[in-house]
Amino acid sequence: MRLAFCGNDNASAYNISAGVLRNVCFVDALNLVPHVFLLFITFPILFIGWGSQSSKVQIHHNTWLHFPGHNLRWILTFTLLFVHVCEIAEGIVSDTQMKSRHLHLFLPAIMGFVAATVSIVYYHNIETSNFPKLLLALFLYWIMAFVTKTIKLVRYCQDGVPFSQLRFCITGIMVILYGLLMAVEINVIRVRRYVFFMNPQKVKPPEDLQDLGVRFLQPFVNLLSKATYWWMNTLIISAHKKPVDLKAIGKLPIAMRALTNYVCLREAYEEQKKKVEDHPNRSPSIWLAMYSAFGRPILLSSTFRYLADLLGFAGPLCISGIVQGFQNTTNNTNSTEKDPSNSYLSSEEFLRNVYVLAVLLFLALILQRTFLQASYYVTTETGINLRGALLAMIYNKILRLSTSNLSMGEMTLGQINNLVAIETNQLMWFLFLCPNLWAMPVQIIMGVILLYNLLGVSALVGAAVIVLLAPIQYFIATKLAEAQKSTLDYSTERLKKTNEILKGIKLLKLYAWEHIFCKSVEETRMKELTSLKTFALHTSLSIFMNAAIPIAAVLATFVTYAYTNDRPLQPAQAFASLSLFHILVTPLFLLSTVVRFAVKAIVSVQKLNEFLLSDEIGGDSWRGVDSSVPYESCKKHTGLHTKAINRRQPLRYQLESYEQPARKQTRPVEIDDVAIKVTNGYFSWGSGLATLSNINIRIPTGQMTMIVGQVGCGKSSLLLAILGEMQTLEGKVHWSNRNRYSVAYAAQKPWLLNATVEENIIFGSPFNKQRYKAVTDACSLQPDIDLLPFGDQTEIGERGINLSGGQRQRICVARALYQNTNIVFLDDPFSALDIHLSDHLMQEGILKFLQEDKRTLVLVTHKLQYLPHADWIIAMKDGMVLREGTLKDIQNKDVELYEHWKTLMNRQDQELEKDMEADQTTLERKTLRRAMYPRESKSQLEDEDEEEEEEEDEDDNMSTVLRLRTKMPWKTCWRYLTSGGFFLLFLMIFSKLLKHSVIVAIDYWLATWTSIDNANEARNTYHVAVFSILSGAGIVLCLITSLTVEWMGLTAAKNLHHNLLNKIILGPIRFFDMTPLGLILNRFSADTNIIDQHIPPTLESLTRSTLLCLSAIGMISYATPWFLVALVPLGIAFYFIQKYFRVASKDLQELDDSTQLPLLCHFSETAEGLTTIRAFGHESRFKQRMLELTDTNNIAYLFLSAANRWLEVRTDYLGACIVLTAAVTSITEGPHSGFVGLGLLYALTITNYLNWVVRNLADLEVQMGAVKKVHSFLNMESENYEGYLDPSQVPKDWPKEGEIKIENLCVRYENNLKPVLKHVKAYIKPGQKVGICGRTGSGKSSLSLAFFRMVDIFDGRIVIDGIDISKLPLHTLRSRLSIILQDPILFSGSIRFNLDPECKCTDDRLWEALEIAQLKNMVKSLPGGLDAMVTEGGENFSVGQRQLFCLARAFVRKSSILIMDEATASIDMATENILQKVVMTAFADRTVVTIAHRVSHILDANIVLVLSEGFLVECDTASNLLLKEDGLFTTLVKTHK
Repeated sequence: MRLAFCGNDNASAYNISAGVLRNVCFVDALNLVPHVFLLFITFPILFIGWGSQSSKVQIHHNTWLHFPGHNLRWILTFTLLFVHVCEIAEGIVSDTQMKSRHLHLFLPAIMGFVAATVSIVYYHNIETSNFPKLLLALFLYWIMAFVTKTIKLVRYCQDGVPFSQLRFCITGIMVILYGLLMAVEINVIRVRRYVFFMNPQKVKPPEDLQDLGVRFLQPFVNLLSKATYWWMNTLIISAHKKPVDLKAIGKLPIAMRALTNYVCLREAYEEQKKKVEDHPNRSPSIWLAMYSAFGRPILLSSTFRYLADLLGFAGPLCISGIVQGFQNTTNNTNSTEKDPSNSYLSSEEFLRNVYVLAVLLFLALILQRTFLQASYYVTTETGINLRGALLAMIYNKILRLSTSNLSMGEMTLGQINNLVAIETNQLMWFLFLCPNLWAMPVQIIMGVILLYNLLGVSALVGAAVIVLLAPIQYFIATKLAEAQKSTLDYSTERLKKTNEILKGIKLLKLYAWEHIFCKSVEETRMKELTSLKTFALHTSLSIFMNAAIPIAAVLATFVTYAYTNDRPLQPAQAFASLSLFHILVTPLFLLSTVVRFAVKAIVSVQKLNEFLLSDEIGGDSWRGVDSSVPYESCKKHTGLHTKAINRRQPLRYQLESYEQPARKQTRPVEIDDVAIKVTNGYFSWGSGLATLSNINIRIPTGQMTMIVGQVGCGKSSLLLAILGEMQTLEGKVHWSNRNRYSVAYAAQKPWLLNATVEENIIFGSPFNKQRYKAVTDACSLQPDIDLLPFGDQTEIGERGINLSGGQRQRICVARALYQNTNIVFLDDPFSALDIHLSDHLMQEGILKFLQEDKRTLVLVTHKLQYLPHADWIIAMKDGMVLREGTLKDIQNKDVELYEHWKTLMNRQDQELEKDMEADQTTLERKTLRRAMYPRESKSQLEDEDEEEEEEEDEDDNMSTVLRLRTKMPWKTCWRYLTSGGFFLLFLMIFSKLLKHSVIVAIDYWLATWTSIDNANEARNTYHVAVFSILSGAGIVLCLITSLTVEWMGLTAAKNLHHNLLNKIILGPIRFFDMTPLGLILNRFSADTNIIDQHIPPTLESLTRSTLLCLSAIGMISYATPWFLVALVPLGIAFYFIQKYFRVASKDLQELDDSTQLPLLCHFSETAEGLTTIRAFGHESRFKQRMLELTDTNNIAYLFLSAANRWLEVRTDYLGACIVLTAAVTSITEGPHSGFVGLGLLYALTITNYLNWVVRNLADLEVQMGAVKKVHSFLNMESENYEGYLDPSQVPKDWPKEGEIKIENLCVRYENNLKPVLKHVKAYIKPGQKVGICGRTGSGKSSLSLAFFRMVDIFDGRIVIDGIDISKLPLHTLRSRLSIILQDPILFSGSIRFNLDPECKCTDDRLWEALEIAQLKNMVKSLPGGLDAMVTEGGENFSVGQRQLFCLARAFVRKSSILIMDEATASIDMATENILQKVVMTAFADRTVVTIAHRVSHILDANIVLVLSEGFLVECDTASNLLLKEDGLFTTLVKTHK
């Protein structure tokens, strides 16, 4: 067939006798001209002009979109492209009905399509390079195209072509589109004046794009990139090369920052407050405030959602059309040829063409998915913005909370933490889901209407099944929430117990009690597993309902249809309705979740409102937080772009200018030598009763004022009242002018930040090395700092190292001294310090450092010996001022008080002498050293060597690292699956495969049934019966598979936890010294939680979606084998998408998790240290920090959700391609209509499940990390509990005598470490009292551990009462000896449980032990006596009492050998004397080995062993050893005495 532009079957085609424009063909040719013109002009510019890019403005992204009408132009161009596609299709379809080819029908349309594409590419390049003059080419093109199309339209009108003809409609629409595009172009010229005007408009790029740190480009890129997340490519591909870190994701754009959103929400909330001012019983509505601040994006998202849902129905309709058309074409093959002069198609004819429908289906899918992802993205972004705003609101409120609120328990820290961690997230999640609330009902109604159209009444039966089963879903969802709550309670309890075990593991091992405690954890775990079982059951029911409802609905519908309708079921009806049922189920399944979230959100808003309306601190004091002043500076700029933020200044200052109106000037006090004056003050803690009454005091400038008085007389309250933390009932606090804004304050209870030591001391002031050194010396912090691993750069606080009370207090005092302020308030700084430190602090810090600077100091103290140093004294009693004046004044005026003080001073001096011996600080430092450097530091050196080696290896093979980052942890997955047991694993795989085969069989049967032409009654019944049986089997299998997965997950969780616990409890003590407690606890908390609750559903979802996709591909390939050819490129694309996504997703997930913790910590920290922050006046600095942390967390979350959108858009487009190829191949190759329908139905399901495959894979990869961590502990070696002797061979009363022979003993901690004891020989007679001493690290404690075989005895032996201890089973050995450790450890439970966890002893025995330890009277006075409760760690007893309990515990165990390992190191003198006495009397007949912390304790021992560097150097009685002048013992005694 020859090609000709006008066709060669019509002689009149080239006839122009009636006028040139009357010739159809000529008009079509004329339409080619503008397109060719555009291509000729733009191609050279596009290819040549872009070689020299000198014209680019210096900004780092080429995403600066600044021509007016930008978005409108993109939308119009996309519409134009769509219309061009219709035009091409119409031309081709018309052409197929001609005798010869008529190129003029579709060639101009194809050229138009190319030209429109080029126009938008050209425009984009011109816009990003800011070269507006080149837009003239486009302007000319639009004019020419408009004119030629109008000529064509006029020609159709003259010919009287009816409006119903498709070509007429298309031409009309084109004219409108070209006209609009021309208008857009004219508008650009009008606004930018780049041509025809004298002075073109100058434009500057937005701030965000000038800032190189902003990497989140979604708001700035063009529509196509917005819709497909094209700008994310760079990040996702670079993640493959190196991990994504905070630097890679940059900063948030201004419009999304917490501050910007906070300003919007705050204004809206203030307006709501104004509205309800007149109605005292109504509270302002947060809902309305949220709506007015964030309503627009939510409406936009909902619009997208509606569009997507409506487009979603294109699927079923197109399937119906294609199958119908396919049936028709197979039935009548003879097609009619048309006369060329009348080559017009009506729209109905056009839409009957199956290929047209296939392309339409493809386009509808692409659009639907794009809108859906856009809707998701907009809600996510709005949700994140809302959360940022709410966090800022909560934080500002915390900073203004009245102190009484916190101290009186109206607002606990827990509640505040919940608001931050839970309530804001609930609201964010509600926002994510809220478009569903109004989109779902519409979707359901539309679906039911379409079903009714297809199937009539029987469709309503199916819909009724779905609707009736939906409430069950809701019921299951509520039950799930309950089960989760009870699981949480049990796991908290289990963690508490595990934590106790790990803290006291050394004691448990030494007393051989690990199994008792292990059992109690296992019991709690069993309870937790029971509630996990209910949780799993409900989860699997929920999954089952989701899978079974559509099967049940379809069954009900088709069976009803078969028996009520005379006409047999057609494939078109069957598959369209199946597809509709799939669409219907999703909203119903989600509805229960959305309703649940809505309920939670309502509760959260109530809590938030209560919090935001709670009492604030008095605004009438010197504070400048007068909240009634609005943000004037922001009023001008409503909407998202708050320009009130000036980049030149750091945000902190702007915050202050927002938050704080002009600070009120306090009235200048007449006399300037008074810093603060209180007149006639009555202050209360919010109860209305005055805590302090009739206060009239003055605090002299530049002098030291001391406030003294008994405990609870209101000294601290007075300081807080002056600082404005209390409610002023009447009276005034006057500050002299220059003082108020410079107060440094150290509270009684030390408060530290989670930061380095240096940051805690500097506290936001500039760093001055000299001053810093002077302060740390004054507070004697240098020795403590030297002990820390990174000096003063060590992190302390929750996430760092825990310091003792004294150390914390000294850091707080150092903070107050370091600040360069006129006034310093110290609230009882000596309470946690021993006498040496107090004196040093007084001399160096207070008298020297502060007085030299002439700073005003107010000091609250109990140490009256410092009174002579005071310049001014305020004595208080019962909330009133008793006396005020200098010490001399008081001596003269109130002799009685002075005498009272004198006697107290004497008493304190006596205590002082006693105290001089027990040096608490050295103890604290020792504890710190022990915590910091577990055992010998040799191991650390070894670790460092290993690390260096590892690093060297890493540099060599970057590629292997990359391979590891992209590889799925299959090995770990296999370990996890097998830990559930092979039987369950087999059952799961088998039932899964069977279920999917049955589901495929159901659809296959339907295809066969509907494709049969002549149906009689019997055949019908047979088909219905098989269909019902298959459906029933499918429903049952759904239940079985969902149960097996959950059951397997539970078994795996149970086994993994059980193995982990037993492994850890039997681990060598060295493991606990080397591994931080937090790390081990993490395995039991976070990781176990993931294994318990997160892996099973992920695994279920992954297997389900993978099998669905595979069965779909199998089904389509079965129907049309050609599909497999098209599948290869799609498969390759899919592989790369998932590979890149998984790596990036994992990194972003970690970033999101790691940025959340500091944010929560910052909130709880602020709430704890409110008074300090407010006293220093550092609110704005803390606000700034909070905004930074919030933004960091939000940007990580935004990127994570953008990455998810990136993936989903790509997999959805792939799915659409699969649908298109499936449709085209099945139309050309298909066997019969039933299978075409089946193929298309399955192709549509693929689009829904492809992205789930990848996302579940990514989730599973992250979650398998938990299994891997648990497994790394399971490979650790346990202690060897077996002995050569059977427990029955050991005498019941061994060791009876207590005779100990140490023969040539060599000990090391591990077989790869150096020995710590070398060739020690000693003999201890029964009943002897032995002392062991030596310098730190000489091996004293190692010797005590050797008795219990806690360390590796690799040579020599210890023989006790004739039995070599290395032959005994460990449990037997340890249960027969007693030890008292240096740190007293008590467990939560009763006193009885603490003394005798094995419950072997009688009460009399326990009382006897308590009496010996001199605790009997104290225990008797407690409620419950022996059954009185001990809190966690024994916190409700003093350290001395705890040590005495440990003594009683050692006595209860009737062992003839007692070992005391520095048992008196951490207790006071009085308790120590009791201990010594008991050892001499109650243990008179037992062998006692004392490891001495001070040599003076063992001077009266029968025999003393002196160790040095692991060797026994001296062994004799103390008196003999002292005769050796140069002996080590003599030296030790001299230095320590």
